[in-house]
Amino acid sequence: GHMLGVKGSDSAVLFYDFDSGEFIRKIDVNCKEVYWSDAGNMVLLVSDESSYVLSYNEQVAANAIATGQISAEDGIDGTFDLLYEISDTITSGKWVGDCFLYVNNTGRLNYSVGGKIETLVHLETSSGGSTTHSILGYLAKEDRVYLIDKSLNVTSYKVMLAVLQYQTAVMRGDFDSANELLPSIPESSYTSVARFLESQGFKEEALAVTTDPDHKFDLSLELGQTSVAHALLMETPEEDKDTTDTMAKWKRLSDSALKDTNLELCEAASIASNDFPGLLLLYSATGNLEGMEQLATLAQDGGKTNVAFIAHLLTGDVEACADLLIASKRLPEAAFFARTYLPSRIDEIVTMWKEDLASVSETAAKALATPQEQPAMFADLDIALQVQQMFVQQRESTKSSGGIPASDYLTAKDDLNLNLIELVKAKTGGAPPPPPAGEEKMMDVDDGTDDAAAAAAAAAAAAAAEAEAARVAEEARLAAEAAAAEEARLAAEAEAAAAAAPKDDFDADDFGEDW
Repeated sequence: GHMLGVKGSDSAVLFYDFDSGEFIRKIDVNCKEVYWSDAGNMVLLVSDESSYVLSYNEQVAANAIATGQISAEDGIDGTFDLLYEISDTITSGKWVGDCFLYVNNTGRLNYSVGGKIETLVHLETSSGGSTTHSILGYLAKEDRVYLIDKSLNVTSYKVMLAVLQYQTAVMRGDFDSANELLPSIPESSYTSVARFLESQGFKEEALAVTTDPDHKFDLSLELGQTSVAHALLMETPEEDKDTTDTMAKWKRLSDSALKDTNLELCEAASIASNDFPGLLLLYSATGNLEGMEQLATLAQDGGKTNVAFIAHLLTGDVEACADLLIASKRLPEAAFFARTYLPSRIDEIVTMWKEDLASVSETAAKALATPQEQPAMFADLDIALQVQQMFVQQRESTKSSGGIPASDYLTAKDDLNLNLIELVKAKTGGAPPPPPAGEEKMMDVDDGTDDAAAAAAAAAAAAAAEAEAARVAEEARLAAEAAAAEEARLAAEAEAAAAAAPKDDFDADDFGEDW
């Protein structure tokens, strides 16, 4: 090599200057082989399990020799510095510029640039798994490395010198030289070059170099360039648009766009990836009524019944909620839903439930009550129908006006706590009935003659109205309690009948994994 090396008895190697014979430095490594680079500025020391790449400062050594500042024990300080370690067992190797080509003990032909190891090829090994090849040399004009095995067979592999020089320039931080070398590298090697750049932390440069669409997509998301990632996905071939990999990419793009608060791109990516839960979150957070209605249709067509149900419910489309429950064979849930939100369809849905339940238990089916057959068990049903009509009118009015703006939240939120049935009952039962037309005329005539009698009559009417309202309220409370008790009894009987039935009979009624 460029210096005289002497292996010491204490697991160290000592370097001496060839010309002057002066002691340069002692390196505490149990060294088996020493490989000097052609320029003499780097040296690799091979030990049993790992190797060490050191830089050599020839100028420091020359100045110390000229001035005689050499320590007899330590040599010249600052001549060698550790650059990096190769955690591999090297059997043979060759420097090509600042890159080191080598064969390891498991039969891999690798090269190392700045501590980054790339595998070129897996060589044939012996029956014990050890390598049988050694490196003869590298011909730059052929871009090939030559090896020989124990049977004296010579083989060669292509190793682009331009790639090695490019990576060396990158490791030195000399991107001007690297850019000059890039055109001499075949485009087929651009992706491997880009992955090297990525491993060194130069992701923007890697994005500009790589030709692999998948690699470019990953880099664009890591760099936050969602527009580039979106453009790449839009170029997806027609036959690959519905693949799992493409759907996963759209989902990743949606998440990245959401982080950047690019809601328009987030929505488009979520629709493309059928990310119905993500759209539900987006539309509910932004108050997008039209989007929520479209989501209900998309989710229902896509088999995501749970998302479709929630979307219908958030838009106030209780009729669609009931239809969805019926279509999914969830008739008990549909009946209770109608009892709460859609009283006009209680008879229809409970009748369907009874017909379905009759195939399992006639007794349980007959125990179910309907407003048409047992009107006494459905207290205030007429008032509930009025409330439903008021709700539908208010819903259509709100939709036609474009929805309730967020600025009205402070006043609109109180409407959520209104008990509409109690309000209707108070409105219809709490005020005294209007007087007949004849009496009203007589009161107008006598208004100025008997004020005391009129006041007394008004007070008596008010007291009677108040007593009547109290009586109606008490009757309603008792009726509600009776209805609740009856519903609980019927539900218990239905559950007992369902539990006694064979499990397979109910499989067809399952709402699926989404419920």
